Amino acid sequence: MAEPARLLDASALLALIFEEPGAERVLAALDGAAISAVNQAEVVELAGRRGIDCARAAAWAEELALPVLGFTAPMAAQAGALLAAHRRRGLSLGDAACLATAAVLRLPVLTADRAWAGLGLELDIRLIR
Repeated sequence: MAEPARLLDASALLALIFEEPGAERVLAALDGAAISAVNQAEVVELAGRRGIDCARAAAWAEELALPVLGFTAPMAAQAGALLAAHRRRGLSLGDAACLATAAVLRLPVLTADRAWAGLGLELDIRLIR
């Protein structure tokens, strides 16, 4: 597997799958993109809430040839620190995992979560809408 050029948040992949606003930006960035295993789990869970079969949702990354990246100890440490610092601003574990993965791997991240832009992080956060 080649090194990814960018990371997708669960919200970005879901926007693509459900043809929501911003889907075209995600589609244009799909080549060279990857998703964290934590955010892949989030995709499955959120799709299940929408009535989509969880096994079907779990197959989306493979169907899109989207690599699913393992979540490492350095990423976990970074995610924990992000949660401790920003939980009051609505940061979830999935959000922190995505941001930590982007930080550790030094990748830009695509998301629909506008709140991330206001966290003051030194990351390349690209809003899809």
